[in-house]
Amino acid sequence: MLKILFLNDINNLQNPHHLRRENNNVMQKFAIVIHGGAGTIVRNQLTHEKEQAYRKGLEEALNHGYSILKSGGNSIDAVEAAVVALEDNILFNAGRGAVFNHDGKHEMDAAIMCGKDFSAGAVSGVSGVKNPIALARAVMEKSGHVLLCGTGAIQFAKEMNQKFEDEKYFFSEERFRQWQQTVDSS
Repeated sequence: MLKILFLNDINNLQNPHHLRRENNNVMQKFAIVIHGGAGTIVRNQLTHEKEQAYRKGLEEALNHGYSILKSGGNSIDAVEAAVVALEDNILFNAGRGAVFNHDGKHEMDAAIMCGKDFSAGAVSGVSGVKNPIALARAVMEKSGHVLLCGTGAIQFAKEMNQKFEDEKYFFSEERFRQWQQTVDSS
């Protein structure tokens, strides 16, 4: 199993571009860590080109979140931006490129939490929602719930004017082959 983790040079946080001034004029350190989602990547089945594509996708996601923090933005915006980048990249098992469920459909989950006040939002079993992390954030900030799933989450997504995509958007030939192998072996 290959695990790819990017950590933005936490050892060099004394470098001024890694520090941010808060309202009380105290310098504050920050870092962002991401991972490439659930699932197993078998190293001997991974070409150099595919590994580079995964690394590039992870770096892009990391940079989306990092740039928000670097410019003084808040952590929730940074987390959402990083996860949206992963959800929009067909290589990752999040949003576009998500695995198929038993019935050959895409159902996605996402969760987000604010460490400052411990508020949280999550969605489960959603289909068609382009960015489930944005919906999870809406659950956290605009509902009285922590978790919405299935049709209730879809209804809430429509009320919140979330972006939807056709099933074709989420389709990945590689994920489809994986699903077929799973179905054939059961």
